Amino acid sequence: MRFAPPLVAALALALAPVQCTKKYDPATAREDTAGDGLFSLAEDFQAKGDKAAYLSTLRFLVARYPSSRRAAAARELLEREGERPPEGHAAREEPPLHKDLPKPAASQ
Repeated sequence: MRFAPPLVAALALALAPVQCTKKYDPATAREDTAGDGLFSLAEDFQAKGDKAAYLSTLRFLVARYPSSRRAAAARELLEREGERPPEGHAAREEPPLHKDLPKPAASQ
C-alpha cells in the first residue's frame, strides 16, 4: 500500500500531456467570444433598423477583434454597405493589477 500514492501520482503525470493535446476549435466553443457578442449585437441593430449602430458595431468588431472568427463576416458586410473596413489594431493595454498600483501615502 505504500507504493499506491506514488504510483497514482506518476500515472497521472504520465497521462497529463495526453489530456491537453487537442487544439482549440472555435466551432465547439461553449461560450460566446467578444466577437460573437458584437456580431450578434450588430445583427440586432440591423433587425431594428438602426443602420448607424449596425455599421458602427461592425467597424468596432473589425478594429478591436481582427482575429475573431466573426471579423471576416463583419468585413464582408461592411464592404457590401460600401464602407472600407477599418484596420485591426492590437488590444488595449490592460489596467495594472491591484498589487501593481502605487501605495497611498500615509496620512498624518
